Amino acid sequence: MRIGIIIGRIGGVDGVALETEKWIEVLKKLGHEVFIMSGEFESWDMDYEHDYLFPALSFFSVEAEWGQRKAFYEPDKDPDPLLDHVENASNMVYEAMLQWVADKKIDAILSENASALPCHLSMGVAIKKLIKDTGLPIVTHDHDFHWERGQRYVSSHSEINQYVDDNFPLLLPNVKHAVINTFGVETFKNRFNIDATLVPNVMDFNRVYGVPTPENQFFLKDIGITEDEIALLQVTRIVRRKGIETAISLIDKLDDKKLKLVITGNNNDDENKEYYNELIDQIHELNLSNQIIFAAHKVLDHKDLSNVYAHGRACTYFSTYEGFGNAFVETVLAKKPIFVNNYKPVYMQDIGNKGFETVMIEDGNLTPKSVQQMSDIIYNPKRCLEIGEYNFNLGKKYFSFDVLEEKLNSLFTF
Repeated sequence: MRIGIIIGRIGGVDGVALETEKWIEVLKKLGHEVFIMSGEFESWDMDYEHDYLFPALSFFSVEAEWGQRKAFYEPDKDPDPLLDHVENASNMVYEAMLQWVADKKIDAILSENASALPCHLSMGVAIKKLIKDTGLPIVTHDHDFHWERGQRYVSSHSEINQYVDDNFPLLLPNVKHAVINTFGVETFKNRFNIDATLVPNVMDFNRVYGVPTPENQFFLKDIGITEDEIALLQVTRIVRRKGIETAISLIDKLDDKKLKLVITGNNNDDENKEYYNELIDQIHELNLSNQIIFAAHKVLDHKDLSNVYAHGRACTYFSTYEGFGNAFVETVLAKKPIFVNNYKPVYMQDIGNKGFETVMIEDGNLTPKSVQQMSDIIYNPKRCLEIGEYNFNLGKKYFSFDVLEEKLNSLFTF
């Protein structure tokens, strides 16, 4: 089958992009030919036969930025110009999609979160028009939804809110919905009486990952960490729901100048750097500037992520909310201990109930007991290895490519 993937950006280290690459790998293994239409190909060696760059699909395009600003951030008194803009922009995108489908003889579409979250209004609407007009079968890989994001996708105009409800998620007869957690399955059943397919995020447990090599042996030194110091890793973007302030508080409570926290992600998705600046204030107030290292400039792709994990002692993952939690399974793959917040709505019912050995906290609360438990692990390298091996074997059972292959084989049978 010739499968066309529509996605805002691919090749970077955000969860949707990372998971899409895994789907591509498994789909190819199953014998499908994969074509990608995206607004950005970050750190990606483009194959121009199969990869089509269409800048209007970028989340940072004029079409997307203006639509988001006028819908949710700075709405005008009259919503009609916005609705006209989205209609016109979606028609332009639709025409390009239609031509791409014809040129590449696409048999089925995979929409990567573009039909679930309204972070690019015209892209989502264009996909809906494409499916309605062509009748192509489609799988929508729905990572998260607008009602899960608080006020982020709520407009002051009822017309805009209705428009979002009408188009996100994509509710057409020939759509197969793949969701990444049990909460998503329950939501589709309760809201729409639709049976969605649960496809957990996965990792390739047959690959070598997060191990020291001659190429990465100086990674910590390159970011200012000496051989006698210990690195804890916060392998996430800098956005508020990641709970990075809790990881910084942990460094403060452990009270050891030899401990360093490495934050790997950038703050590109942090509106006005508001959260980032709060973290800077916290670091300053706690006098931890020598112990908190921002390393986004050294972590741009998968290889860099592997290098980070190779030299960390343990990982902090104190998120308050996640659609799934790629970084958790990634840490398991790298055989590192993980300290986790019981993040909503996923952790316990989709991951935590599998039996992983972690130190788990509730509501970002670092109790004296939990801090002591973390300390006991951090300063016991042998225990770190034991936990790493134990969790790795569990991860392979529940979150491997074998699990994904079985799911995709079923989804892409039309």
